[in-house]
Amino acid sequence: MVYEKQKSIADYKANEEFKDVFVVRFTKELRQTSGGKYFFEVKIQDANGDGMLKYWGSENKTKVEELLNSLKEDDIIYAEGRVSEYMGKIDFSVNEGKLKILAPEEYDISDFIRNSERDTEEMYVELNKHIESVQNPELKQVLNAFFSNKDFVEKFKKSPAAMYIHHGWVAGLLEHTLTVVSICIDVAKHHKDLDKDLLVTGAILHDIGKIEEFKTTTQIKVTDKGNLLSHMIIGMQELTRVLDKLDIQETTKHKLLHTMIAHHGSIENGCPKPPMTPEALIIAKADDLDAQLVTMLDAKNTAQTNDSFIYNKHMGNIYLK
Repeated sequence: MVYEKQKSIADYKANEEFKDVFVVRFTKELRQTSGGKYFFEVKIQDANGDGMLKYWGSENKTKVEELLNSLKEDDIIYAEGRVSEYMGKIDFSVNEGKLKILAPEEYDISDFIRNSERDTEEMYVELNKHIESVQNPELKQVLNAFFSNKDFVEKFKKSPAAMYIHHGWVAGLLEHTLTVVSICIDVAKHHKDLDKDLLVTGAILHDIGKIEEFKTTTQIKVTDKGNLLSHMIIGMQELTRVLDKLDIQETTKHKLLHTMIAHHGSIENGCPKPPMTPEALIIAKADDLDAQLVTMLDAKNTAQTNDSFIYNKHMGNIYLK
């Protein structure tokens, strides 16, 4: 039997009954009510939201504790209960015996991981057209070194661009990359002195470190490598590894590496060097523009309020009308 997702966590209202499936993000410690019953909380998530689930057990501490200890990060659970409201936030209340850990064949993974609204293969065809447009033979070598690698391509096509903020979904990296490339090309139409091939190549490669920064299971998570190094350093390492194998002028190598290490725009944002070439400056601005714009649009489109404004922790107040 496959347990189907009924509705998003974000769509539930107080006092609704539910029979639904969720992914476990983390659990909290066992506690006891004043009446002697044991309970615990679980942070739950699906493709479009998250919330807290409270499991109300019995006075049998061992039994309730065994269930708590059996719940692991990334588990998919089926639960039945009622939505309640506490201090302005909804909780999913589940009584004893109404929670089950599901086996992989009992759920559909697409219920828990958000996907790009654009078709992945169509986006990749578009990316290949940009790669083919590069005329500089040295830069073309670099792009071919990456995109002739089937393993790299599969990771690049599926990778998210973030965990929560912009493009935090499957194929988000590909979608974000295409927008950054398109912005750069549009700017180049107005400034003929730019090195368009360097601009396009740098834009395509600027976030390649993200394929090792994130991993996707039943949720998007940052890898240990990503936490310790960041996608900028990982990307620079990968680009350096490829450049060292190719017969390319040192100046070309340095300019391309610079677009990588400068694409966050400033030292305050984690850049070893701020943009020092026009091409690096444009890539950094295009990257930031798309990231902030998608964050704002996503916040507007998912806002559940009749107010004129919402507060977003990444962007401050956002006007909704």
